[in-house]
Amino acid sequence: MAFAKIYTAQINLLKGQIVTVEVDISRGGLHAFSIVGLPDKSIDESKDRVSMALKNSGYKSPKNTNLKIVVSLSPADIKKEGSLFDLGIALGYLMSSGEIKFDSEKKIFIGELSLNGELKPVKGILPLVEEAKRQGFSEIYLPIENAREAGLVEGIDIYKVRNLKEIIHHLAGEKNRGKQESEKIFTLKPEPKTKIEIIPKVDSANFRDIRGQESAKRGLEIAAAGGHNIAMWGPPGTGKTMLARAFSTILPNLTTEEILEITGIHSIVGINDGELVTHPPFRAPHHTASYVSLIGGGTFPKPGEVTLAHRGVLFLDELPEFEKRVIESLRQPLEDNIVSISRAKGTAIFPSNFILVAAMNPCPCGNLGSKQKPCICKPFDIDRYKRKLSGPIIDRIDMWVSVGAIDYSKLGAEENHGELSSTIKERVLKARARQAERFKKHFRNIKQNSEMNVRDLTALVKLDEETRKTLDQSAENMMLSARAYHRIQKLARTIADLAGDEEVSKSHVLEALQYRPREFS
Repeated sequence: MAFAKIYTAQINLLKGQIVTVEVDISRGGLHAFSIVGLPDKSIDESKDRVSMALKNSGYKSPKNTNLKIVVSLSPADIKKEGSLFDLGIALGYLMSSGEIKFDSEKKIFIGELSLNGELKPVKGILPLVEEAKRQGFSEIYLPIENAREAGLVEGIDIYKVRNLKEIIHHLAGEKNRGKQESEKIFTLKPEPKTKIEIIPKVDSANFRDIRGQESAKRGLEIAAAGGHNIAMWGPPGTGKTMLARAFSTILPNLTTEEILEITGIHSIVGINDGELVTHPPFRAPHHTASYVSLIGGGTFPKPGEVTLAHRGVLFLDELPEFEKRVIESLRQPLEDNIVSISRAKGTAIFPSNFILVAAMNPCPCGNLGSKQKPCICKPFDIDRYKRKLSGPIIDRIDMWVSVGAIDYSKLGAEENHGELSSTIKERVLKARARQAERFKKHFRNIKQNSEMNVRDLTALVKLDEETRKTLDQSAENMMLSARAYHRIQKLARTIADLAGDEEVSKSHVLEALQYRPREFS
């Protein structure tokens, strides 16, 4: 009996963590099979999965031997979670018992074993492969279903494995095949790298399909061009939700770097089913969503909706219906584009650079100010409804747009003369290109106007004396905070970019001021 060492990996927050599997087997005494290194319940159950998988692959089950087996997962001070260590434990046992021999250096083994020895897919494979490459590993063995996602990483050989017998044959050769083996198994070959193909998205909503609401469309175009947060309010049934869904169709395509980043996040949570995320995410949690589900958290912090919406859209329909604590938790991600989660067992910082699109009614019944239906809300209910949105949250939303009732004659018209989303997207892309060029000259690694800080505004948003005076007087009359003052400048800069103007003029500032809230201030 001997000592064996195998390498595997797990997710630690949003990054990969290399884990060393050490196996030691000794004779004498009663049978014992223990796993140490802060394993969770799923890893403790790995003893049964590995034993049955080995038995059904032609090897003797560890549970049928009079051996003391100790499996150590290191670093020992980091909590180990999940079933992805099964393959490493099984191979470590076979090496330690002398059943097979191979060089395990520079190789990573990841996968959950079924009782018959087949490999099942695991979550978060992309960050694991990226970390393996960073640590200098040259080969990684994983389930077939994870191969496409893993193939996004260059500089490391990807081997997809169907079952335990297949990988044993590949690693150790013909002489190490199980005695009960009879079928032909071929040597594994590295998989070709995955090519990113952005397939046009079949959208259920298009700006051309939305009748009227030109001011809301204009506001959403500006929001897309500069990455600004926007809120729409108006009576029920006026198209707020449809406008929000159409909004994602005018956002710029993701870069290769962003595709890898977002796919990795969604893979960790397990919501991409092995597919690549090639379009900006659109997340629309229900208003009953909890604080943890929106922001993230847990004993061992996990990402929430604000992180899943990274580089995309977070749509909060019926915003005042969310719990006040949930709404207030948006302060940090809206301001800093990150969310910091602190727990007794650690602190995690998750990315959350999204565009917030919020929709709400003017009152609980939705008919306040309507000429068609009377409002049945009591003054106290209306006041409580509006107080769900605090001043700091209102301040962090750049644009507030009214979405009024639609003329029935427009709804019944057979012809639709609205612009296609693709046409609006072209203008958005041109505005983004102007911003990218400006930031490049300014030596700032940011992509959109909403990410500018005060120093950037001073350098990049030059206002003439008349325009500055108009902005200052308006800010004083509207009692704007310093934050709102700076957001007006960012918004004006985006409006100028859409118009193709080099300098921010008075007309750009005046349009930006129109989007400050009046109903809720």
